[in-house]
Amino acid sequence: MDKKLSASIMCADLLNMEESIKEIEKAGIDYLHIDIMDGAFVPNITLGFDLINSIKKITDMPLDVHMMVNEPSKFIDSMCLSENDIVCVHSESEIHIARTLEKIKSKGIKAGLAINPATPVENFRYTAELLDMALVMTVNPGFAGQKIVPFAERKVKDTRILLDSFRYYHIPIEVDGNISIENGMKLSRQGADIFVLGTSALFMKDKNMNEAARDFRAVL
Repeated sequence: MDKKLSASIMCADLLNMEESIKEIEKAGIDYLHIDIMDGAFVPNITLGFDLINSIKKITDMPLDVHMMVNEPSKFIDSMCLSENDIVCVHSESEIHIARTLEKIKSKGIKAGLAINPATPVENFRYTAELLDMALVMTVNPGFAGQKIVPFAERKVKDTRILLDSFRYYHIPIEVDGNISIENGMKLSRQGADIFVLGTSALFMKDKNMNEAARDFRAVL
């Protein structure tokens, strides 16, 4: 499976969003990762749905929307997305999460399921047939700049083993949280396919984005 990069918009220059997105495009990044946080599911409030709809007007890049909100099913209709975009919801965010995944799929959008560091990978077992992506959080979500959890490699490996055991070879595993070059290389070896890049690997002071993306791809 091809390895892909997803740029975390939360770490970009929000005052110059269009310019930042053009720079991301030039660097050959595959997805724009957009974190939606509600201050309840995670202890932070970030980007909103109006921003997502505005971004869709200025780029053809696929969006990788990560909804860290309670009851995400209430907000699916707020986004004007297309078939190449992914909406990822948390297993822990809703009682009937399969119903939420079905709603995403009914809109013609790709569906992803995310699990927090302490959530068992077994949560993917009965939802996999609805999934286009499995997201393994490698930090407790809510803030940029955290250290990766010590069991991240084992968890990615366990996720790959679980999915493959049911012949869901086609479902890529995305990893999000302190994905530096070193951590990305380790997680790639365990089966990670999509890497959410922020301040640890893409939005850096000592490298331009082209150099950072090139260096990251070189270790995968």
